[in-house]
Order: sequence, then C-alpha cells, then structure tokens
Amino acid sequence: MTGSLPRRLLPALAALALLAACAPEPPPTRSATPMGLSPQIAALYGPVADGERIIPAVPPQYLSADKVRREVDYFTDQPPGTIVVDPYARYLYLVQPGQRALRYAIAVGREGRGFSGEAVIPIKREWPRWIPTKSMIAEDPEQYGPWKDGMDGGLSNPLGARALYLHRDGKDTYYRIHGTNDVSSIGKATSAGCIRLWNQDILDLYARVSLGTQVVVLTEAESGKGTVPAGRALPPRVAGLNSVAPPGETAATMFFTESF
Repeated sequence: MTGSLPRRLLPALAALALLAACAPEPPPTRSATPMGLSPQIAALYGPVADGERIIPAVPPQYLSADKVRREVDYFTDQPPGTIVVDPYARYLYLVQPGQRALRYAIAVGREGRGFSGEAVIPIKREWPRWIPTKSMIAEDPEQYGPWKDGMDGGLSNPLGARALYLHRDGKDTYYRIHGTNDVSSIGKATSAGCIRLWNQDILDLYARVSLGTQVVVLTEAESGKGTVPAGRALPPRVAGLNSVAPPGETAATMFFTESF
C-alpha cells in the first residue's frame, strides 16, 4: 500500500532500533582548552616559532588557572619593574604600577631554595649554553659526565629558551631564572636547578626585563609576602603547592649550575 512499509520490513527495523539503543555512546571529545581557562589564555602556551626552532606547546593537562601567567594584586614597596621570586610558593612576580604584578608559575630546585636577598640582572642570553658543575658530575657521573664540556643551547638544554643571570656586588651568584625542557616540572619543587619557567613564560618575561633589573628572592619566612595588604594575615600554605627544602639542607650542601 502506498505510504506504508511492507509488513516484512517491520521486524528488521525493530531490530535495528534495538541495536542502536544498545550501542555504546561515542566517547566524548576531549577539549584542547583546559577546564576553567579561556581559549585566549590557553593559546599563550601553544607552539612558538623562535628563529629556526619551534618550541612545543605546553600540554593542556599541565595548564591550570593557578599556573598560567596572569596579572594579580600585589602589595609591595618595590618599584615597578622589580622581579620578586617566592621559591616556597613557587611564583615569580614582575611588579607593575598600582599594586599589581604579573605572576608566573615556576619550578624550584635545591639551588632555588638556597639563595635569598637582592640581586641584579647584568646578563640576558637567548638559548644559553649549559655546563654542569664539578660537584654535579661527581654526584651523578653517568647523567652529567657526557656534558662536562657543555651543552649548546637548544630544545633539550635544561636552561630552555632564555636565561637571566643574577649577580650580587658585581659577582656571579650562579643563580639563574630560565626556561626548561621539562614542562611537567612547573609548579613543583624539584631535586636540582634554580628557578625555571615554561619556555613560553620565560620568552614573555625576557622581553619585559631590561639589563640592570633588580631581583628580590624571598626567604621561607617571607613566603607569601605581597599577596595580601600589609597588616592582614597570610592564608595558610596549601599542601602540594607550597613546600620547603628537605630537612638539614642548606646552601652549603647544594650545587649550582654553571651556564655561559
């Protein structure tokens, strides 16, 4: 009959409908934008062409609202343009006018917790060369021995895309603010190294910082200073985001990374 299905097709259609109902739903499409971050913010950590090198994107699973660079309230007497490093909260602040700062997430090694006070940046380098110290080679000859004569700058170099060199009283402190070849380390306390940022962030910071920039590195007792107005109590540290150096570890027991 015109306009109706033959009776013999009805069982087949019913079977197809049942199969469709029983079939598993397709897996959800995984968003390339981390939860809570706008596409514009996430795009800041995409691939970057730097000369002939392509810096890889930071994988989305490592990005979060507390790690991406952003402008925040920052209550300090330091003049705009000063860098304040808080190794124990694992943040670096570039002071801006009006009690504001650009905040960058960092990774901190033993060396990063063994230096505090004031310094100045007299040297900036793109794709810096890295040389492990004698103590590093003695401690782990298998890992560092092959690089005793140095490693040229590049994507596999632990200093990353840029380095800012800190001096005090005209002498090199061997303390560096630099990029990294280990994107998973940012926001963590690591076994070795100074202060490292994602390469996308060190590129941004490097472009904003001029020679002669003043740097202040906070002590553990000063950690969190500037994040609330003067006179207000600091919030308690969050376990896993803020940690201290291992017991008994002092600057005298740490080794520094030479880089030229």
